[in-house]
Amino acid sequence: MADHQRIHPVREPEQEPPVPKPTVPLVPKGSFRSEKGDPEKQQQEQQPPLRRRTIPYYPPLKPPKRRCCSCKRCLCCTCCLLFLLIIIIAALAAAFYFVFQPKIPNYSVDSMRITQFNFNTDMSSLFATFNVNITARNPNKKIGIYYESGSQLSVWYTGVKLCEGSLPIFYQGHQNTTELSLDLSGQTQNPSDLVQALQVDQQKGSIPLNIKAKVPVKLKIGKLKLMKWKFLVKCRLGVDSLSANNAIRIRNSDCKFGFSL
Repeated sequence: MADHQRIHPVREPEQEPPVPKPTVPLVPKGSFRSEKGDPEKQQQEQQPPLRRRTIPYYPPLKPPKRRCCSCKRCLCCTCCLLFLLIIIIAALAAAFYFVFQPKIPNYSVDSMRITQFNFNTDMSSLFATFNVNITARNPNKKIGIYYESGSQLSVWYTGVKLCEGSLPIFYQGHQNTTELSLDLSGQTQNPSDLVQALQVDQQKGSIPLNIKAKVPVKLKIGKLKLMKWKFLVKCRLGVDSLSANNAIRIRNSDCKFGFSL
């Protein structure tokens, strides 16, 4: 029976084309869960996160503030304040002028008499004593003058002080004229140069003298007494001689007035 078995040809199986991989998961994401959780999510958690390289941000540099701008601003403010202060002072001065109408006092040298003007035996010293009559006039209608202590009055010849004295303390009222008789005395050392100059001027018939006065005063405006000032008076005289016990003639006289704090 074995000999009589038939052998039938077997058809080779046809090769099936490859099945493409599905692009969409067979199981929707998140639909399959187990006790250990979503395996796909666990796989993502196990992978280390990607590190991104961050570039630091630096803000643009601002230009530094110029110091000169602040200095200019400060200088401008200072100039404005000074200008405002000048305007205020000018306004106050104008108001004071129109209300009180201040006028400069007037001084004049009326006469001079020499009671002593001689040298010692060796011509090393000169002793001089003058009597000077001065007239002081206050032309102001609303301003009085207090003449304080500490005044200085001196007579000079060729830059050498011959004698000195002071003014009395008194008050000069409104539009008042006061005549003062002042005695001045002094001593000059080594007057040899002075004697030679004096002889030349006596021959000319005119001896130049300077009378200088520094007088501390206080002005009274109404009932208000202001701070202390200094009157500065300088008179230039021309006399005919400097002989003692003789009448001295004043040929010319010119007085200038000033003041200071």
